[in-house]
Amino acid sequence: PPSASAQSLAGRETLPAVVAHLPHSVPSPMRLAPPHQRLMLCSMSMARSMMTSAPSSLPLKDPSLFVGRGFIGGEWVGADDGSTVDVTDPASGLCLGSIPNMGGSETRRAVEAAEAAFASWRSKTGKERGAVLRRWFDLIMANQQDLAAIMTAECGKPMAEAVGEIAYGASFVEWFAEEAKRVYGDVVPNTTPGTRILVLKQPVGVVGAITPWNFPSAMITRKCAPALAVGCPVVVKPSELTPFSASALALLAERAGMPSGVLNLVLGAKAQEVGDELCSNPTVRKLGFTGSTAVGKQLLRQSAATVKKVSMELGGHAPLIVFDDADLDEAVAGAMGSKFRNSGQTCVCANRILVQDGVYDAFAAKLAAKVGEMRQGPGDQPGVTVGPLIDGRAVAKVEAHVQDALAKGATASVGGERVSSLGDNFYAPTVLTGATEEMLIFREETFGPVAPLFRFSDEAEAVRMANDTPYGLAAYLFSNDLGRVWRVSEALEYGMVGVNAGIIATEAAPFGGVKESGLGREGSKYGADEFVEAKYVCLGGIGAL
Repeated sequence: PPSASAQSLAGRETLPAVVAHLPHSVPSPMRLAPPHQRLMLCSMSMARSMMTSAPSSLPLKDPSLFVGRGFIGGEWVGADDGSTVDVTDPASGLCLGSIPNMGGSETRRAVEAAEAAFASWRSKTGKERGAVLRRWFDLIMANQQDLAAIMTAECGKPMAEAVGEIAYGASFVEWFAEEAKRVYGDVVPNTTPGTRILVLKQPVGVVGAITPWNFPSAMITRKCAPALAVGCPVVVKPSELTPFSASALALLAERAGMPSGVLNLVLGAKAQEVGDELCSNPTVRKLGFTGSTAVGKQLLRQSAATVKKVSMELGGHAPLIVFDDADLDEAVAGAMGSKFRNSGQTCVCANRILVQDGVYDAFAAKLAAKVGEMRQGPGDQPGVTVGPLIDGRAVAKVEAHVQDALAKGATASVGGERVSSLGDNFYAPTVLTGATEEMLIFREETFGPVAPLFRFSDEAEAVRMANDTPYGLAAYLFSNDLGRVWRVSEALEYGMVGVNAGIIATEAAPFGGVKESGLGREGSKYGADEFVEAKYVCLGGIGAL
């Protein structure tokens, strides 16, 4: 129940409500306020969150979607010790609310709830499970605008992108609602008279899913939908930076008729505790993770003790190759979509743009002109195409990469600096010409709105440069030479290749990487296989007519 202090806030306009009417281009009131007012702002937001109602600065058609609680065994719960962690809008610096800071004990309870629900959920037909998923999809799409508004508030991406992500995330729920009826086994021709060989596909068991902040809706549905479709209950640990998108999805799943314990949500900033429990608990038979390669390696090591199935979508350092026979306008459009979506904070964005000598200058000029037209600001403002980075650490990394490149001879034809007038977390969309392989930006994933342009002379050099990384998630190439398209696509050491396309993700295709970019595939008809075990059954004594 809401506290007395929370109840006292109801029915009158609070300071955050007044702040909501200020122009977003002015410095954040949270940063300008003295410490006692900052505490008041956070306290007000936390109180509203614990009442499971949205801040007044976040108008929703259905305010109940803004839930500041975990979800375990069909119950909305707080942390066992009552502790909370604040969630901040990266654009304004204001606290949106607070969430329970859950850890190992809550995770164990969530795993137990999932295990208790497993037998009943797996015993349902694929058609029955698919019907629940279909209702979940319908509710997600019916609340698309509200879900997008929540996402924009907590991760900063422009509203148009957030609306698109809700649809993209929902597409996996729809896809696997349909695939639930098509988890086929096999009959293998026998080699011994009087026997038959059957292959059954059975759900692996309880699934743990650890998801990131950059796609706070789609990364959950892309993992949960196939698991739920085949009969596996799930325990989800979303990022503490974007928990309200996750809790809204869980609320809609509950409304769709998802049985208690089938979908569980553990919130908070105790990622180490939660990860340790999911990895070490023998009841968890599958772990799915999207995040950094360093953390993925740690989770793999921890999961070895219980020999879990794992799928990992880890770091990427995607090349985008522009050959001299490419349509430059098409290549620029592809680079814009790939590089600057979500302010460059995507694992598949074009981090290294490789341009052939003959078209380098023309491509650079066209790209710089387009980047210069982008409008930066808070994601909830109309017309904004580039929002903030997620936090100060992200800005510092981008700044370090750009400064290193400039010091080693690159030129910023557009951008190249923070935009302090908008807030602490804004970095200008940037194009760097004259980038070379000696720069940090060639070796490390930037995760920000910076497009470095590297020169190459021929196919062999382009492929060498593209493959010169331990990562292998996505790559892109632009060319109108069919032979070249085939040669280069086959030579690129990546799990996904976009040809004359800068955005390639879809629920119908298998998403995943090679090398240190991960294991397994998500989405498509192959996605369900990550959550099932193949069981061989030999039928003997059949005899002959």
